[in-house]
Amino acid sequence: MKYIIGNWKMNKTAGEIVEFTRGLKKYKFPKNSNVIFGLAVPYVYLLGMSKLQGHFLIGAQNVSSHENGAYTGEISAEMLADVGLDFCIVGHSERRHLFNESNADVNNKLKRLQEYDMLPILCIGETLEEFEANKTKSVLSEQIKSALDGLDLKKEMIIAYEPVWAIGTGKSASAEIIKDTTAFIKDELNALKVDYPILYGGSVNPANASEILHIENVDGALIGGASLDSDKFVQIGSCLY
Repeated sequence: MKYIIGNWKMNKTAGEIVEFTRGLKKYKFPKNSNVIFGLAVPYVYLLGMSKLQGHFLIGAQNVSSHENGAYTGEISAEMLADVGLDFCIVGHSERRHLFNESNADVNNKLKRLQEYDMLPILCIGETLEEFEANKTKSVLSEQIKSALDGLDLKKEMIIAYEPVWAIGTGKSASAEIIKDTTAFIKDELNALKVDYPILYGGSVNPANASEILHIENVDGALIGGASLDSDKFVQIGSCLY
């Protein structure tokens, strides 16, 4: 199974979402395809996007590490599960670096999601400084082990490898880097006796998608900017048909 997941981040108005969904209508998605599309949208539009469920997975971009209570502005895992979402992104680099989320925070969020049987997409990735210092594998190993500590590893999860230096920069990691790094991630997961799908994220677009999505151990893509355009988003996934 291959996953094409779009992350809209803090983008789009209600009117723009209407145009996006209209744009999808001109495409005929193959029946019984092994390609699953999904969209992580801003909280305020989650209920409105439910009409796409059945054709697309719909998910949140973040979840609170706390349970319900006096946490103004937070959204709990119970709330996300209550509205029937399919998945939730955890540990995106923008959350880690702009909002100072630690590995411990990521671990707690995963635990909250598992309590409500929600599918997490766990993001991992190294910064440019770490990449240039040849610390990629040690950073990813620590992120994986700390994130999964104390979790029920039998429950479903998706791993998204997103090198921080390739997110929103227009610079994608080379096929050689992606192949080597996803093979390492696979080995780390095998050591834990789990076999989670691995997505690649970082400036994925229609021009480079086919090469990236046919790399061994790459089970799909987590897409940022290109997912805002319905044509580009579908084109990325269509290279797998």
